[in-house]
Formats: sequence, C-alpha cells, structure tokens
Amino acid sequence: MTATVDPIAATDPTAPITLGRRRRRRGLSGLVRGLLPPLVVGVGGLALWELIVKAGRVAPFILPAPSAIWEQFWLSREVIWKTGLASGTNALVGLVAGAVLGILAAMAASRFRLLGEASIPVAAALNALPIIALAPILNNMFESTSSIPRRVVVAIVVFFPVFVNTLRGLRQVDPTHRELMDSYAAGGWTFTRLVRLPGALPFVFTGLRQASSLAVIAAVVAEYFGGLQDGLGSRITSAAANTAYPRAWAFVVGACVLGLVFYAAALALERIATPWRRSG
Repeated sequence: MTATVDPIAATDPTAPITLGRRRRRRGLSGLVRGLLPPLVVGVGGLALWELIVKAGRVAPFILPAPSAIWEQFWLSREVIWKTGLASGTNALVGLVAGAVLGILAAMAASRFRLLGEASIPVAAALNALPIIALAPILNNMFESTSSIPRRVVVAIVVFFPVFVNTLRGLRQVDPTHRELMDSYAAGGWTFTRLVRLPGALPFVFTGLRQASSLAVIAAVVAEYFGGLQDGLGSRITSAAANTAYPRAWAFVVGACVLGLVFYAAALALERIATPWRRSG
C-alpha cells in the first residue's frame, strides 16, 4: 500500500502551515466583508436619524433620537433584563412546544398520504389566525396571572413554518435511499426515522430559523392585550400610554435584542446538528 504525497508539501515542509494561514486569512477577510457593510449602513442610519431629530425635522415625541433611546435603555437595563427574561421564557416554551408538534405532525403527514392532504389546509388556517384576535380570547380563558395564553399563542405561530418546511424536507427522498431501505424490508416509521428525518434536517432548521424570530414577536405582541404584566410588551404599552416614548423605544430595542438572541441560537444549533453542511 502506497501513500500519496503532496508534491508541494514534499518540496516545502512549511507548505501546510502556509496553506492553513491563507485559509484562516481568507476566512477572516470573508467575515469582515460580511459584517462591514451592515455595520456601516447601521451606524450611518443611526447618525442620520440623530441629525434629523436634533435638527427639528421630526418631533422628539414622535420619534426620539437614538441617544435618548440609549439613555433610557441604560437607565432601565435592570427592568429590561427582568421583563426580557419573562418574555423570553414564554417565547422559548412556545417555540419548543410548537416546533415539536410541527415536526411530529409533519412526520405523520409524510407517512400517511390522506393525512398529509388534510393537514396542510388546517395548518394554513392556523397560520392565518391573527395574534391580535387570538391573544385576548386566550387571556380571558385563563387566569390573569397565567402565562399559558402567551405560550399557546407562540406555539400556534411557530407550528406553521416548522410543519411546512419539515414536511417539504420529508417528502424529498433520494430514490436510491428508498430502494436500499426497501431491500432491508424497513418499515414506514423506520424509514422515516433513519432516512426521511435526517435528510430533512436542513428544512427543519429553515423552519426553526423563521420560527425563532416569530416566537419573540408573538410573545411580545400577546402581552399587549392584558394578562400577566411582566414582559416587554406590557412595558412598551405602559410607557407609550404615559407618553414616555424614549423609554418605550428602549423596551422595543430590548425586544429586538431578544429576537436576535433567539435567531443566533437557532443558527448555532443548526451548525452543531448539521456539521457536514459547514464543512462542505
């Protein structure tokens, strides 16, 4: 048995190190190129926003300056942290519940054709339910100190993107894999567990990325309509009702940060669960 020797490495022992450094430099430069444009646009937009408000073109009570919002954000950081934890907990519980139900429903729909044809219209109907109509009804069904209504709203909102994307992935099976499992006389659920579901992971995480941001939006918006007053949504409405607009915007920024955290967590989970996509 003979080993293949890289001619470049044979003539220059430092070649692998040089190649590794070049790859790291290319990775770093790619990261800079990816982050620099949005950072420049974001900083430029904030500067323009500040100048327009300071110049009197927009009344501060209509649109506060970024500096005023940041001041209130810093002063209210402890309250934003506590209310963000409450909203984040509701979003996380609803996200997990909705995602699990969506994946299980998609597995059943991919297994049984009739169920798949009937479930898509039902899922679309759930997706069409507006939060502003659903949240007050659910708040009246439970005690005012219960967080269940917000979590149910989040689960309903999350269910549709996870279900649709997972079902799409489960239905895209390589014929070769199907023939191989048929040769092993694998049952339907065995085929789904060993072939369909692993192959559908990219689609599952596409749905989870969409659902991660929607979960935070649903949790915050559901807090606008009564119930337990411990989240970001209730603080936004309270500050706006008292004409404390910079403070209201500070809580909106807190909600944006929470949404970014959820989205980043979904991306990190995808990279961990699908390492072959990163290496490719």
